Amino acid sequence: MSARYDCRDAFVSTLVELATDDPRIVAVVNDSVGSSKLGAFRAAFPERLVNVGIAEQDQVGVAAGLSGGGLIPFVSGAACFLTARAMEQIKVDLAYSKRHVVLCAQSPGVGYGELGPTHQSIEDLAWLRAIDGLTIVVPADPIETASAVRWAASCDGPVYLRVSRDPVPAIHDESYEFVPGRSVTVREGGDVTIVANGTVLWRALAAADLLAAAGIEARVLSMASVKPLDVDAIVAAARETGAIVTVEEAIATGGLGGAVAETVVTEHPVPMAMLGFPGFCGTGSSDYLISHAGMDPEAIAAAARTVVARKL
Repeated sequence: MSARYDCRDAFVSTLVELATDDPRIVAVVNDSVGSSKLGAFRAAFPERLVNVGIAEQDQVGVAAGLSGGGLIPFVSGAACFLTARAMEQIKVDLAYSKRHVVLCAQSPGVGYGELGPTHQSIEDLAWLRAIDGLTIVVPADPIETASAVRWAASCDGPVYLRVSRDPVPAIHDESYEFVPGRSVTVREGGDVTIVANGTVLWRALAAADLLAAAGIEARVLSMASVKPLDVDAIVAAARETGAIVTVEEAIATGGLGGAVAETVVTEHPVPMAMLGFPGFCGTGSSDYLISHAGMDPEAIAAAARTVVARKL
């Protein structure tokens, strides 16, 4: 896992590829061509890029209208502004109206770590899980990002897709195909299950290596699809490993951790730990903030050892 990749590159190259074959695909941005790395799309299809300026409510509303006109809008902007400023439009114009619009949330989580809580998007998953009819996807690497973009272009309905800016290693191989509601077991294990996605999935795998050295075999589930959730995989993990740890670059209550906990408590209760940010993160690099919140490999392994001890 030495090489690291910016998932925005996979996002843009895939979008250009899709737009070349499908003239319905357009991009709607909020003065965010540079931060979204959409320069190649603008160069190839200048007439199919709509820049509304720094006006996220308008951005989502315009995209809804374009969708109603038969186009497939990819709305691209910083996750923190796209969700917090345009929540009503996401709820009413997209989800309630069942518009096929793909919200491409750039630099989610603490990708803008040094800019502080105003630019961090750690609440988005909890907010959006409450909206009916909205698919939520958190890819972990460039292959998963590209596959999710392809799927989102062909789905019927609104999609929220996190696109990480922090370099991550490739985890999935070229045969990977994103399917909503389906997780992938990226490591087998029978003592505990670690459920993760996004930029912390590779950290979960590193934690599993640390646990293996201590004689604990951890199953690692890549859960890109936060909504719908792979309920069958979660229930199987609870029954077969007896303990679960969730890890996400977000607030765990209401996000992936909340979704997994809701399933576990109703289907097969087992000891759980939900790792995420406890609240506003302060200022610092994304690596520092993730580690400070207890989501580096050593902290994930420690949480796993704790839940394993609780099941004895």
